[in-house]
Amino acid sequence: MTMKLKNILLVVAVSATTAILSVWGYAKYMENNSSYGLQQQDNGKLPVNYAGFFDKDNVPAGPVDFTAASTAATPAVVHIKTRTKEKQVTNNNRRRSPFGDLFGDDDPFSDFFGGPRSMVIPEQRASGSGVVVSGDGYIVTNNHVVEGADEITVTTTNRKTYKATVVGTDPNSDLAVIKVESSNLPYMVWGNSDDVKLGQWVLAVGYPLNLDVTVTAGIVSAKSRSIGINKGDRPIESFIQTDAAVNPGNSGGALINTNGELIGINSAIASPTGSYAGYSYAIPVNIVKKIVGDLMKFGAVQRAYIGISYPPDDVPEEKKKELGIKDGEGVFVSGVADDGAAKQAGIQKGDFITKINGSIVNSGPELQEQVARYKPGDKITVSYVRNGKENTATITLKNKSGNYEAVKQESVLDDFGGAELATVDKATAQKNDISGGVLVKKLGTGILKNTRMQEGFVITSVDGQEVKTVEDLKALLGKAQGGTVRLEGIYPGYEGTYGYPLNLSSSDQK
Repeated sequence: MTMKLKNILLVVAVSATTAILSVWGYAKYMENNSSYGLQQQDNGKLPVNYAGFFDKDNVPAGPVDFTAASTAATPAVVHIKTRTKEKQVTNNNRRRSPFGDLFGDDDPFSDFFGGPRSMVIPEQRASGSGVVVSGDGYIVTNNHVVEGADEITVTTTNRKTYKATVVGTDPNSDLAVIKVESSNLPYMVWGNSDDVKLGQWVLAVGYPLNLDVTVTAGIVSAKSRSIGINKGDRPIESFIQTDAAVNPGNSGGALINTNGELIGINSAIASPTGSYAGYSYAIPVNIVKKIVGDLMKFGAVQRAYIGISYPPDDVPEEKKKELGIKDGEGVFVSGVADDGAAKQAGIQKGDFITKINGSIVNSGPELQEQVARYKPGDKITVSYVRNGKENTATITLKNKSGNYEAVKQESVLDDFGGAELATVDKATAQKNDISGGVLVKKLGTGILKNTRMQEGFVITSVDGQEVKTVEDLKALLGKAQGGTVRLEGIYPGYEGTYGYPLNLSSSDQK
């Protein structure tokens, strides 16, 4: 019994000694490692991503005060309200007769189901935000805020209300410029979106959910984001992504830095519910400045092209191999247009574009953001890598048509093929008891010739909406966006009102 007790005590003693030695050894090991790590920092040997972080110029500042920036910016952000009138839309798609399968081509009831169908779209109201960019009343907002609106009302922070007119729109970037008649308006100071850095504080200013002017704060969480929401034939997306709270109604409002400078126009949110869920997106101000300037000067964006195609950034690896897309720094050139600027400069399929005017580009959105700042005819330098060697070429950018000319504002009236239109004079209007209208002096060779209209007809409405001037006609036809509309009016000196369907999607349209 005594021998067994001695053995047990011996085992306990050995175990305790082993445990103590293990703890002491681990502590000593950690002490040595910690000392080594501290020695690394003391000797300035830091990870590459921290190089320069503790330089005196990069020491994190103290608490940021948002009050000065908010006070400066809010008077320049306005509330935009729009109204779209009720209208009747005609659908010319032939309705199928339910008796067609029974009678075939000899269906005696087909005539009862073949006519056009009409539907009434009720009046619609919406609201958004805008940023005043000049003292004489020019305001930038999103295209989707004012698109199709018949009336646009702008309210400032001091409760003054103005009627606004559209200067120009660009669905590709989702930007629009509107104008109010005023002077000495407070306006926003342009910033520089190239200086925006990940993690910096930003403020979103706007009118969310029909509330009064509201400021929210967040940080820049990403740059050069593309989320596939812009419309148009050549959409441009290189958003600044933030976590500043943005909700419906913030669209068209300002994204500012802590100096109160405009660095972006809030445009979209990423949300499964339609309301803020953590991410919001703003159009960089350096793109905004270019597009606003073009819309104010030309009425249309002067969009420049290098003349290349490139794959989306999210192409799966298997697809890359299938398409022969290589891995490398920069934007892979998957195709070169025969009449484009890139081909003339010697850029080839398989090259990697790495810089535009010295600015590094690693993705399609970054490339778009850089090129979007220029117009046809501008010369830029493009750096590209071929077979491991970087080359630089100077190219002259072209427009979509492959030349250097300025692009004019497109109009539906351009498709009237030489038709001569004029606003009726007051005497004619009074004599025929109308408030105005558009006189068709000559039908021309365009889409008007396909109607039964005669020269001398006065157009007084489009789909039931009154027309007093040529500008009214142009605006209403522009909003129709294809399909068929109904023109109504009179022949001076004759009784009655006449109507003619006008097919805006006619094959004669160029």
